[in-house]
Amino acid sequence: MTAAPEVLPVNVDSNGRGHLKLAYSIRSLRLRSGLSQRQLALRMSVPRTYVSKIENEKATPTLSSLERLARALEVSVPDLLSGGERNRQEEVRELMEDQFVAEVMPYLSQLNGMQMSSILAQVRDLTVRVRRSA
Repeated sequence: MTAAPEVLPVNVDSNGRGHLKLAYSIRSLRLRSGLSQRQLALRMSVPRTYVSKIENEKATPTLSSLERLARALEVSVPDLLSGGERNRQEEVRELMEDQFVAEVMPYLSQLNGMQMSSILAQVRDLTVRVRRSA
């Protein structure tokens, strides 16, 4: 006799639609970690389609899958369930203590959306692209 898989409870609203912020939490933590669904699935040793189904609320992860997800995303299970909100607050606090960030902050409110987008793209390029040494 095999045991039934462990399933997380889902709150259901008056329309009968399941509400579980877990899917959003997993997706946002995965993206914040810079991982594709395939990369996350490889870390978990599951098919990529399983990660996709979880993120699209087509599947509810078992408790063991939650543990593997948390490990793969380098967070605790409570952080996974809360969307990593505590980690995000800690990151913001650490960033605000950085001298460069503190100097730049007063100017950010003066930028329009296009300027902000341009600056973010440039910063992203500087940090993501592999630099060639001379």
